[in-house]
Amino acid sequence: MNILLTGHAGFIGYHTARALLARGDSVVGVDIVNDYYDPALKRARLERLAQMPLAAGQHYASHEIDIADAPALRELFAAQRFDRVIHLAAQAGVRHSLSHPEDYTRANVDGTLNILEGCRHHEVAHLTYASTSSVYGANTAMPFSEHHGVNHPLAIYAATKRCCELMAHSYSHLYRLPTTGLRFFTVYGPWGRPDMALFLFTRNILAGKPIQVFNHGQHTRDFTYVDDIVEGVIRASDQIAAPNPDWDPAQPDPASSNAPWRLFNIGNNQPVQLMDYIGAIEEALGRKAELELLPLQPGDVPDTYADASELDRAVGYKPATPVSEGVARFVSWYREYYDC
Repeated sequence: MNILLTGHAGFIGYHTARALLARGDSVVGVDIVNDYYDPALKRARLERLAQMPLAAGQHYASHEIDIADAPALRELFAAQRFDRVIHLAAQAGVRHSLSHPEDYTRANVDGTLNILEGCRHHEVAHLTYASTSSVYGANTAMPFSEHHGVNHPLAIYAATKRCCELMAHSYSHLYRLPTTGLRFFTVYGPWGRPDMALFLFTRNILAGKPIQVFNHGQHTRDFTYVDDIVEGVIRASDQIAAPNPDWDPAQPDPASSNAPWRLFNIGNNQPVQLMDYIGAIEEALGRKAELELLPLQPGDVPDTYADASELDRAVGYKPATPVSEGVARFVSWYREYYDC
Protein backbone atom coordinates (compact mmCIF):
# COMPACT_ATOMS: atom_id res chain seq x y z
CA MET A 1 0.00 0.00 0.00
CA ASN A 2 0.94 3.65 -0.38
CA ILE A 3 0.61 5.20 3.08
CA LEU A 4 0.78 8.83 4.12
CA LEU A 5 2.37 8.96 7.57
CA THR A 6 2.43 12.28 9.41
CA GLY A 7 4.94 12.86 12.18
CA HIS A 8 7.41 10.32 10.78
CA ALA A 9 10.39 12.14 12.31
CA GLY A 10 8.79 11.80 15.74
CA PHE A 11 9.25 8.98 18.21
CA ILE A 12 6.24 6.78 17.40
CA GLY A 13 6.13 7.93 13.79
CA TYR A 14 9.72 6.87 13.18
CA HIS A 15 9.13 3.37 14.52
CA THR A 16 5.87 3.10 12.57
CA ALA A 17 7.61 4.13 9.35
CA ARG A 18 10.30 1.48 9.87
CA ALA A 19 7.70 -1.23 10.44
CA LEU A 20 5.66 -0.23 7.38
CA LEU A 21 8.73 -0.13 5.14
CA ALA A 22 9.99 -3.44 6.53
CA ARG A 23 6.75 -5.19 5.54
CA GLY A 24 6.86 -3.74 2.02
CA ASP A 25 4.53 -0.73 2.12
CA SER A 26 5.47 2.54 0.47
CA VAL A 27 5.59 5.48 2.87
CA VAL A 28 5.24 9.18 2.22
CA GLY A 29 6.30 10.92 5.43
CA VAL A 30 5.37 14.44 6.53
CA ASP A 31 6.98 16.28 9.43
CA ILE A 32 7.75 19.91 10.22
CA VAL A 33 10.90 18.90 12.20
CA ASN A 34 10.39 21.75 14.66
CA ASP A 35 12.48 22.57 17.72
CA TYR A 36 10.03 21.48 20.44
CA TYR A 37 12.87 19.11 21.26
CA ASP A 38 16.30 18.58 19.68
CA PRO A 39 15.86 18.59 15.88
CA ALA A 40 19.13 16.68 15.54
CA LEU A 41 17.45 13.62 17.07
CA LYS A 42 14.58 13.92 14.59
CA ARG A 43 16.98 14.24 11.66
CA ALA A 44 18.94 11.21 12.87
CA ARG A 45 15.70 9.21 12.74
CA LEU A 46 15.04 10.47 9.21
CA GLU A 47 18.55 9.50 8.12
CA ARG A 48 17.98 5.95 9.32
CA LEU A 49 14.68 5.77 7.45
CA ALA A 50 16.36 6.97 4.25
CA GLN A 51 18.93 4.17 4.57
CA MET A 52 16.37 1.34 4.76
CA PRO A 53 16.50 -1.08 1.81
CA LEU A 54 13.44 -1.01 -0.44
CA ALA A 55 11.93 -3.72 -2.61
CA ALA A 56 11.19 -3.31 -6.30
CA GLY A 57 8.26 -0.93 -6.73
CA GLN A 58 8.43 0.28 -3.14
CA HIS A 59 9.18 3.91 -2.36
CA TYR A 60 9.87 6.19 0.58
CA ALA A 61 9.66 9.97 0.50
CA SER A 62 10.07 12.57 3.23
CA HIS A 63 8.46 16.01 3.10
CA GLU A 64 9.17 18.83 5.54
CA ILE A 65 5.62 20.21 5.70
CA ASP A 66 3.64 21.83 8.50
CA ILE A 67 0.29 20.01 8.69
CA ALA A 68 -1.30 23.35 9.61
CA ASP A 69 -0.31 24.60 6.13
CA ALA A 70 -3.50 23.75 4.25
CA PRO A 71 -2.26 24.64 0.73
CA ALA A 72 0.87 22.49 1.13
CA LEU A 73 -1.20 19.51 2.27
CA ARG A 74 -3.71 19.97 -0.56
CA GLU A 75 -0.84 19.89 -3.04
CA LEU A 76 0.56 16.70 -1.47
CA PHE A 77 -2.80 14.89 -1.52
CA ALA A 78 -3.36 15.93 -5.13
CA ALA A 79 0.06 14.67 -6.22
CA GLN A 80 -0.58 10.98 -5.53
CA ARG A 81 -3.14 8.50 -4.27
CA PHE A 82 -2.90 7.26 -0.68
CA ASP A 83 -4.48 3.94 0.28
CA ARG A 84 -4.26 4.78 3.98
CA VAL A 85 -3.36 7.75 6.15
CA ILE A 86 -1.76 7.27 9.59
CA HIS A 87 -1.81 10.65 11.32
CA LEU A 88 0.64 10.81 14.23
CA ALA A 89 1.88 14.41 13.90
CA ALA A 90 0.88 16.56 16.86
CA GLN A 91 2.09 19.02 19.42
CA ALA A 92 2.58 16.78 22.43
CA GLY A 93 3.34 17.43 26.09
CA VAL A 94 1.00 18.43 28.90
CA ARG A 95 3.34 20.93 30.57
CA HIS A 96 4.22 22.81 27.38
CA SER A 97 0.49 23.32 26.80
CA LEU A 98 0.25 25.36 30.00
CA SER A 99 2.46 28.10 28.56
CA HIS A 100 1.96 27.68 24.79
CA PRO A 101 -1.70 26.73 24.22
CA GLU A 102 -1.72 28.24 20.73
CA ASP A 103 0.81 25.60 19.58
CA TYR A 104 -1.79 22.94 20.34
CA THR A 105 -4.74 24.49 18.55
CA ARG A 106 -2.60 25.10 15.48
CA ALA A 107 -0.94 21.68 15.22
CA ASN A 108 -3.61 19.44 16.71
CA VAL A 109 -6.87 21.09 15.68
CA ASP A 110 -6.01 22.98 12.48
CA GLY A 111 -3.57 20.29 11.37
CA THR A 112 -6.01 17.44 11.91
CA LEU A 113 -8.74 19.36 10.11
CA ASN A 114 -6.44 19.65 7.09
CA ILE A 115 -5.75 15.90 7.19
CA LEU A 116 -9.47 15.16 7.37
CA GLU A 117 -10.09 17.44 4.39
CA GLY A 118 -7.38 15.69 2.38
CA CYS A 119 -8.81 12.28 3.16
CA ARG A 120 -12.32 13.43 2.31
CA HIS A 121 -11.50 14.97 -1.06
CA HIS A 122 -9.16 12.19 -2.19
CA GLU A 123 -11.19 9.16 -1.13
CA VAL A 124 -8.71 7.71 1.34
CA ALA A 125 -9.98 4.29 2.42
CA HIS A 126 -9.10 4.70 6.10
CA LEU A 127 -7.66 7.36 8.42
CA THR A 128 -6.03 6.18 11.64
CA TYR A 129 -4.96 8.94 14.03
CA ALA A 130 -3.29 9.38 17.40
CA SER A 131 -5.27 10.45 20.42
CA THR A 132 -4.14 10.21 24.05
CA SER A 133 -5.00 8.75 27.43
CA SER A 134 -4.97 12.35 28.67
CA VAL A 135 -8.54 12.76 27.36
CA TYR A 136 -9.76 10.82 30.41
CA GLY A 137 -8.87 13.87 32.50
CA ALA A 138 -10.73 14.06 35.80
CA ASN A 139 -12.14 10.55 35.38
CA THR A 140 -10.77 8.25 38.11
CA ALA A 141 -12.67 5.04 37.24
CA MET A 142 -9.96 2.44 36.55
CA PRO A 143 -9.16 0.93 34.18
CA PHE A 144 -9.96 3.64 31.66
CA SER A 145 -12.48 2.39 29.11
CA GLU A 146 -13.44 3.84 25.74
CA HIS A 147 -17.03 3.47 26.93
CA HIS A 148 -16.43 6.08 29.68
CA GLY A 149 -17.23 9.74 29.17
CA VAL A 150 -14.26 12.03 28.52
CA ASN A 151 -15.70 15.52 28.89
CA HIS A 152 -13.47 16.78 31.71
CA PRO A 153 -9.96 17.34 30.26
CA LEU A 154 -7.37 18.77 32.65
CA ALA A 155 -5.05 20.41 30.09
CA ILE A 156 -5.40 22.14 26.72
CA TYR A 157 -3.37 19.30 25.17
CA ALA A 158 -6.07 16.80 26.15
CA ALA A 159 -8.83 19.17 25.04
CA THR A 160 -7.33 19.52 21.56
CA LYS A 161 -6.96 15.77 21.19
CA ARG A 162 -10.58 15.27 22.22
CA CYS A 163 -11.48 17.86 19.61
CA CYS A 164 -9.69 15.72 17.00
CA GLU A 165 -11.83 12.71 17.99
CA LEU A 166 -15.00 14.76 17.61
CA MET A 167 -13.97 16.27 14.28
CA ALA A 168 -13.19 12.78 12.99
CA HIS A 169 -16.69 11.66 13.97
CA SER A 170 -18.22 14.55 12.04
CA TYR A 171 -16.30 13.57 8.90
CA SER A 172 -17.18 9.90 9.36
CA HIS A 173 -20.85 10.86 9.67
CA LEU A 174 -21.03 13.49 6.93
CA TYR A 175 -18.73 11.95 4.32
CA ARG A 176 -18.61 8.28 5.40
CA LEU A 177 -14.86 8.58 5.86
CA PRO A 178 -13.71 5.59 7.96
CA THR A 179 -11.66 6.85 10.92
CA THR A 180 -10.03 5.10 13.88
CA GLY A 181 -8.67 7.00 16.89
CA LEU A 182 -6.07 5.41 19.17
CA ARG A 183 -5.61 6.68 22.71
CA PHE A 184 -1.93 6.11 23.51
CA PHE A 185 -0.83 5.33 27.07
CA THR A 186 2.69 6.54 28.07
CA VAL A 187 4.78 5.19 25.20
CA TYR A 188 8.49 4.61 25.85
CA GLY A 189 11.47 2.97 24.17
CA PRO A 190 14.59 3.62 22.06
CA TRP A 191 14.69 6.87 20.06
CA GLY A 192 12.18 8.31 22.54
CA ARG A 193 11.32 11.94 23.24
CA PRO A 194 13.81 13.90 25.40
CA ASP A 195 10.97 15.62 27.30
CA MET A 196 9.62 12.34 28.69
CA ALA A 197 10.45 10.84 32.07
CA LEU A 198 12.54 7.88 30.90
CA PHE A 199 14.85 10.13 28.87
CA LEU A 200 15.11 12.79 31.59
CA PHE A 201 15.71 10.26 34.37
CA THR A 202 18.36 8.36 32.42
CA ARG A 203 20.23 11.54 31.48
CA ASN A 204 20.27 12.93 35.02
CA ILE A 205 21.19 9.66 36.72
CA LEU A 206 24.16 9.24 34.37
CA ALA A 207 25.19 12.85 35.02
CA GLY A 208 24.93 12.38 38.80
CA LYS A 209 22.08 14.90 39.03
CA PRO A 210 18.81 14.52 40.98
CA ILE A 211 15.67 13.53 39.11
CA GLN A 212 12.42 15.41 39.61
CA VAL A 213 9.72 13.00 40.79
CA PHE A 214 6.29 14.61 40.74
CA ASN A 215 3.36 13.71 42.98
CA HIS A 216 6.02 12.48 45.44
CA GLY A 217 6.40 9.34 43.33
CA GLN A 218 2.79 8.25 43.82
CA HIS A 219 2.03 8.10 40.09
CA THR A 220 1.08 4.91 38.32
CA ARG A 221 1.39 4.77 34.54
CA ASP A 222 0.42 2.22 31.92
CA PHE A 223 3.89 2.29 30.35
CA THR A 224 3.67 0.79 26.85
CA TYR A 225 6.71 -0.22 24.80
CA VAL A 226 6.92 1.42 21.40
CA ASP A 227 7.10 -1.82 19.39
CA ASP A 228 3.84 -2.96 20.98
CA ILE A 229 2.26 0.40 20.14
CA VAL A 230 3.41 0.22 16.51
CA GLU A 231 1.97 -3.26 16.07
CA GLY A 232 -1.38 -2.02 17.33
CA VAL A 233 -1.30 1.07 15.11
CA ILE A 234 -0.65 -0.95 11.98
CA ARG A 235 -3.22 -3.60 12.83
CA ALA A 236 -5.82 -0.91 13.44
CA SER A 237 -4.93 0.80 10.17
CA ASP A 238 -5.27 -2.48 8.26
CA GLN A 239 -8.82 -3.04 9.55
CA ILE A 240 -11.04 -0.35 8.07
CA ALA A 241 -13.50 1.18 10.55
CA ALA A 242 -17.15 0.27 10.02
CA PRO A 243 -20.42 1.41 11.60
CA ASN A 244 -21.52 -0.39 14.75
CA PRO A 245 -24.79 -2.12 13.75
CA ASP A 246 -25.87 -2.25 17.41
CA TRP A 247 -25.26 1.44 18.14
CA ASP A 248 -28.26 2.91 19.93
CA PRO A 249 -28.82 6.69 19.63
CA ALA A 250 -31.01 6.59 22.74
CA GLN A 251 -28.06 5.18 24.72
CA PRO A 252 -25.05 6.28 22.65
CA ASP A 253 -21.82 4.34 23.15
CA PRO A 254 -18.90 6.86 23.31
CA ALA A 255 -16.53 4.40 21.60
CA SER A 256 -18.44 3.68 18.39
CA SER A 257 -21.14 5.08 16.13
CA ASN A 258 -23.59 4.42 13.34
CA ALA A 259 -20.89 6.13 11.25
CA PRO A 260 -17.63 4.33 10.30
CA TRP A 261 -15.85 5.73 13.37
CA ARG A 262 -14.29 4.04 16.38
CA LEU A 263 -12.00 4.72 19.31
CA PHE A 264 -9.56 2.35 21.01
CA ASN A 265 -7.27 2.45 24.00
CA ILE A 266 -3.80 1.24 23.12
CA GLY A 267 -1.83 0.49 26.26
CA ASN A 268 -0.03 -2.22 28.16
CA ASN A 269 -2.98 -2.95 30.47
CA GLN A 270 -0.49 -3.37 33.34
CA PRO A 271 0.02 -0.12 35.27
CA VAL A 272 3.37 0.30 37.01
CA GLN A 273 4.22 2.42 40.04
CA LEU A 274 6.53 5.27 39.08
CA MET A 275 9.00 4.25 41.80
CA ASP A 276 9.16 0.74 40.30
CA TYR A 277 9.79 2.30 36.88
CA ILE A 278 12.65 4.29 38.38
CA GLY A 279 13.92 1.06 39.92
CA ALA A 280 14.02 -0.54 36.46
CA ILE A 281 16.06 2.41 35.17
CA GLU A 282 18.47 2.12 38.11
CA GLU A 283 18.85 -1.61 37.45
CA ALA A 284 19.58 -1.05 33.75
CA LEU A 285 22.08 1.73 34.48
CA GLY A 286 23.70 0.06 37.48
CA ARG A 287 23.32 3.33 39.41
CA LYS A 288 21.03 4.73 42.07
CA ALA A 289 18.96 7.85 41.50
CA GLU A 290 18.91 10.90 43.74
CA LEU A 291 15.24 11.86 44.09
CA GLU A 292 13.78 15.36 44.27
CA LEU A 293 10.20 14.75 45.37
CA LEU A 294 7.72 17.38 44.15
CA PRO A 295 3.93 17.88 44.18
CA LEU A 296 1.59 16.92 41.36
CA GLN A 297 1.98 19.22 38.36
CA PRO A 298 -0.97 21.20 36.96
CA GLY A 299 -2.70 19.29 34.18
CA ASP A 300 -1.25 15.91 35.23
CA VAL A 301 -3.36 12.96 36.32
CA PRO A 302 -2.07 10.74 39.14
CA ASP A 303 -2.82 7.40 37.47
CA THR A 304 -3.42 5.83 34.05
CA TYR A 305 -4.56 2.28 33.33
CA ALA A 306 -5.78 1.14 29.93
CA ASP A 307 -8.55 -1.33 29.35
CA ALA A 308 -7.27 -2.48 25.94
CA SER A 309 -9.70 -5.37 25.57
CA GLU A 310 -11.64 -3.71 22.73
CA LEU A 311 -8.52 -3.38 20.58
CA ASP A 312 -7.64 -6.99 21.40
CA ARG A 313 -11.08 -8.15 20.26
CA ALA A 314 -10.93 -6.04 17.12
CA VAL A 315 -7.40 -6.73 15.86
CA GLY A 316 -5.75 -9.20 18.28
CA TYR A 317 -3.64 -6.57 20.03
CA LYS A 318 -1.58 -8.15 22.82
CA PRO A 319 1.35 -6.09 24.17
CA ALA A 320 4.18 -8.40 25.14
CA THR A 321 7.15 -6.33 26.38
CA PRO A 322 7.77 -6.21 30.16
CA VAL A 323 8.81 -2.81 31.51
CA SER A 324 12.16 -4.17 32.75
CA GLU A 325 13.01 -5.36 29.24
CA GLY A 326 11.76 -2.23 27.51
CA VAL A 327 13.68 0.08 29.85
CA ALA A 328 16.86 -1.96 29.37
CA ARG A 329 16.50 -1.60 25.58
CA PHE A 330 16.10 2.15 25.93
CA VAL A 331 19.13 2.47 28.19
CA SER A 332 21.23 0.41 25.75
CA TRP A 333 20.16 2.68 22.87
CA TYR A 334 20.76 5.85 24.92
CA ARG A 335 24.29 4.88 25.91
CA GLU A 336 25.17 3.95 22.34
CA TYR A 337 23.60 7.05 20.77
CA TYR A 338 25.12 9.50 23.24
CA ASP A 339 28.34 7.46 23.71
CA CYS A 340 28.11 7.48 27.49
